[in-house]
Amino acid sequence: MKGKCLKLLSKNNVDIFDYDVPRPGPGQVLIENDYTAISAGTELANIMMLPNTYNTLPGYSGCGRIIELGDGVKNVQLGDRVIDNWGRHMSHNVKNANELTMVSDDRISSLEASFVVIATFPMFGLRRTRLEIGESAMIIGQGLLGLFALQFAALSGAVPVIVSDLNPKRLELARELGADYAFSPAEDDYVQKVLDATDGKGVDCVVEVTGAAIAMRQALECTAKFGRLSLLGCTRIPDCTVDFYQLVHKRGVTIVGTNTTARPRVDSSGGFWTERDEMAAILKLLAHGKFKVKPIISDVVSPADAHAFYLGLIESKNPNVGYAFDWRQVR
Repeated sequence: MKGKCLKLLSKNNVDIFDYDVPRPGPGQVLIENDYTAISAGTELANIMMLPNTYNTLPGYSGCGRIIELGDGVKNVQLGDRVIDNWGRHMSHNVKNANELTMVSDDRISSLEASFVVIATFPMFGLRRTRLEIGESAMIIGQGLLGLFALQFAALSGAVPVIVSDLNPKRLELARELGADYAFSPAEDDYVQKVLDATDGKGVDCVVEVTGAAIAMRQALECTAKFGRLSLLGCTRIPDCTVDFYQLVHKRGVTIVGTNTTARPRVDSSGGFWTERDEMAAILKLLAHGKFKVKPIISDVVSPADAHAFYLGLIESKNPNVGYAFDWRQVR
């Protein structure tokens, strides 16, 4: 059987290709994807071949249905919906049956579920700050991960929840999703506004999502004494200096790296949940309407249009936030 997948051919050049769909081996299943979510920041960094990136097949978060069972598989059935985590932008993928995360609640659409893997990143990033009810939180950057992070901060009892972004439309959406304050880092009094919103104290828990080096410096300037800063965004280009003595050392600030590779693979513990446990938590929040994905989705794209789509993202100065590929359009 032939499937479809996206490949990075060269800088700024992604296109769709046929490939031979593998058969599931013993203990495995074959998934036919309905949707794969697009993580624009990471994928554009790879496609543009920025420093500290990896030239891989793009994509890592999808949702589909099981269409074939390997020998010995008893815990799932044909037609079951599952998360295709780290499956790339492709129409079909083989996974181990004992590692699957099921999407069994009909209140969750497959389009929403396709964003679950991506949503675990900001959940992990916020969890590592050990945010407590009543503490202030700030999310720097209101792209896809930032808009997810602000919702998790609000759900965790943060007061106030502060966000920042250069794009006014993103700030407006952030307010609709629960942000108490929304500021532009381009404003001259940006840091002072954050301090005023926290009665001069600064923010207890900050999650930096943009990956811009200057944003990390601004994040430290906004962080309270003994506060915590989670570096969720990938700072690929170190083009800004930081006075660590004044901003970190003297003030007792804790900085923690929260790349998804820094989480445990098997057993969850306080502040350290596995990806699988966080996916299960996000699915429960989706089912009960406490976590929202649909307002963030800007467009659903045919994989056949991937080349033009990515070029459009590269050329756009203020791209929208949430996108997904619909693999049903190329079956």
